[in-house]
Parts: sequence; C-alpha cells; structure tokens
Amino acid sequence: MQKYFTEARQLLGLAIPVILAQVAQTAMGFVDTIMAGSVSATDMAAVAIGTSIWLPVILFGQGLLLALTPTVAHLNGSGRRNKIIFQVHQAIWLAVFLSILTIIILWNAGLLLRHLSDIDPQLADKAARYLHALMWGAPGYLLFQVLRNQCEGLSRTKPGMVLGFIGLLFNIPLNYIFIYGHFGMPALGGVGCGVATASVYWVMFLVMRYWVKRMPALKDVNHLEVRSAPDRKILMRLFWLGLPVALALFFEVTLFAVVALLVSPLGIVDVAGHQIALNFSSLMFVLPMSMGVAATIRVGYRLGQGDAAEAKVAAWTAQGVGICLACVTAFFTIIFRHDIALLYNDDPPVVLLAAHLMLLAGIYQFSDSVQVIGSGILRGYKDTRAIFFITLVAYWVLGLPGGYLLALTDVVVPRMGPAGFWCGFIIGLTAAAIMMIWRITRIQRLPASVILHRSAK
Repeated sequence: MQKYFTEARQLLGLAIPVILAQVAQTAMGFVDTIMAGSVSATDMAAVAIGTSIWLPVILFGQGLLLALTPTVAHLNGSGRRNKIIFQVHQAIWLAVFLSILTIIILWNAGLLLRHLSDIDPQLADKAARYLHALMWGAPGYLLFQVLRNQCEGLSRTKPGMVLGFIGLLFNIPLNYIFIYGHFGMPALGGVGCGVATASVYWVMFLVMRYWVKRMPALKDVNHLEVRSAPDRKILMRLFWLGLPVALALFFEVTLFAVVALLVSPLGIVDVAGHQIALNFSSLMFVLPMSMGVAATIRVGYRLGQGDAAEAKVAAWTAQGVGICLACVTAFFTIIFRHDIALLYNDDPPVVLLAAHLMLLAGIYQFSDSVQVIGSGILRGYKDTRAIFFITLVAYWVLGLPGGYLLALTDVVVPRMGPAGFWCGFIIGLTAAAIMMIWRITRIQRLPASVILHRSAK
C-alpha cells in the first residue's frame, strides 16, 4: 500500500503545475473575451468565432507533438538521456511543418466564413482578420509545446506552469495596447487580441528556449551545439505515434462544436444555459486532464526503467487519485450548481437550465476522469491507436447520435432539449471510460517482455 501512496505523491507533484498552467491558459482566453467585449459585441463575437476555428487546427498540431512526452520519458527512464536531444530536434522540424500548414489553413479560413449565408459580413471580416493576426503566433505556440513536452517527459512540469503565467502577464498589457490603440499603435479592437496572443506565444517560446538552454539539470541532454538534420525514420515514428492523439483531440473539440450548432436553433435560454454548463465543466476538466499528463510521464518512465510492474502501479494509482478528485469536483458542482450559474447570468430560466445541466455534468465527471486519465496511461504505453478508435466510437458512434435522439427527437423519450445532448455526453464518456479500462487491462496482461518491447519502439 505504501508504494501506491508514494506514487500518488509523485503524480500530484507532476500534475499540480500542469493544472496551474492550464488555468493560466484558460485565463488568457477569458481576458481576451472580456477585453474584446468592452469594445463591442461584434468584436467579442469575432474573437469567439475565430477561436472556434483556431482551436481544432492548433490542437491537432499540439496532439501530434504530444508523442514527444512518452518518448522522452522512456529514454529518461532507461538512462539514455543522450538520445533525447535527437527526438527533440525532430519534433522541432515537425512543429515547423505543422506551423506552415496551420498558417495556410487559417489564411484561407476567411473564405469559408464569408460564404456562410447566416453570418454578418462585418463579423465575418473581423473574425478573418483576427485569424490572420493570430496565425503568425502558430510557430511560437507549437515550438513552445515541443520544449514543454521535452521538460514534461523529463518529469519537469514547473517550466510550463511558470511560462503559462508569464504569458498571462504579457497578454493583458499587450491586449490593452493593440485593442484600444496605445503607445502609437492603431486601435484594432478584437483583431488586436490576435496580435497580442500571437506576440505572447513567441514570448513564451523564447523565454522557454532560454530557460531550457541554461537549465543545469538539462546540460547532459542539450549536448549538441548544432540542430540535427531532418531524420525521416524518427519523424515518421513521432508522426504515427502522435497522429491518433491528434485525431482524438480533433474529434473531441469538433463534437462540442457540433453540439453547440445543434443547440443554437433552440433559443437564447437553451444556448445560454448550455454554454454556462459547458464552460464550467471545462474548468473542472483541467484536473483529470493534468493527471492524465502525469500518468503518461510516470508510466513511460517506469517502462523505460524496464519495470512493467511499477508502470502498472503508476497507472492504477493515477486512476485512483483521479476518482478521488472527481468525487470532490462532482460534489462541488452538484451542491453549488445554482450559485455557480448565478455567477454567469441572473436570468431565472437560464440559471434553472444551467443548474439542471450542471447536475448532469457532475454525474459525467467520473467517467470523464477515467477516460482522460486512461488516455494518458495508454500514451505512456505508446498504445495511441487505441485512443483514436475508442474516441471515434464513444463520441461519434454512441455519444452524438444518442444525444441527438434524446435532445431533438421523440424516438426514445419526449425530446429533452439541451439535456438530451448532455445525456449523450454521459453515454459517450462512459463508453470511452469502459473501453479505456478494458484496453489498459488487456495490455497489462501481456508478458512483461512484450510490454517493454512495444514501449521501446
């Protein structure tokens, strides 16, 4: 039992800085929305629409680069730290390619926006200009993610946390300068958020690069003076390891975007209640997601040490800690759901609906915790293809169709409105949790030699 408590302390020590880094990143989005909204509703809407396009594109790139974390953790655990820098250099090349692809996609996103029949032309123009400003931050953001993944793979999660808050500190004054037009800059409104955020991403990357270069604990890792040339073999290995994770992230983001579109014709009260509940549940999601990152690091490290039994301990300890955290967040959400809804809006029908949806959110936090930590564990085992198939089936074959039937049809029960989609979330996330646990146990039943050979690829 003592080894589980020791492992829990290790996991929490890794997860807490990741939680704080995510809080800082969420706060940046909140600040952008508030400051753009102070100019006009159109500017705030332009930032919201632009962000809804930016997130799936950039998260796909971020998901591909997540392959670096278990790779570094495995090399660190096996004592081959001198080989880590070669993996990092190839991840940098991958990030450069993804940056070019992201810029091309976002440059042409305006064409899509302007062809939507029900969008105001002025709004579409501002959203396109916001994306054109933001896209230049894509290289800085993705290169920062490479260095962050390197540090996290080496069990150093504090740099990501510190840089998250540095980014937030820079974001507020830069927003002030570019949104409102100060120090000789033109007043760009919501477009200024894109300029500020792109600048912040480059600041975060440059500071992280300086820090990593001069960190004494990484001196043996950073032993190459010249960046290695692109290596097709390593690049392909990172790409195929990260692709299922990237697709899974894309499926998750687009699922919530599709649900938002399906809810939008139901009326202002339904849309507002849905958004409130979704926003708050997204904040609670930070806890299990961070534990999933910690699980990837610890499982990868233990497998690198050649100890499949300790990797199993790390995996189930992460799930145990995650369930304990889910009990706390679910209790908090359910007990204070009306008070939480009032923080967002004081319209009684909106508060009532949001509180009802948060009751359902409290229920699905358990399965959400199990599935996202399970995904982190499978990344540690480098079994990322399973994550892709589980996510596809759970979200798009079970969750969304089930939610649609409950919300907008009378096939199963009288139509439930937004609550039906949230019941669909519960169905999808519960299915994902069951399949994740099944997959983990199946891997752990394999002979230790097979597990270690698979993880060393």
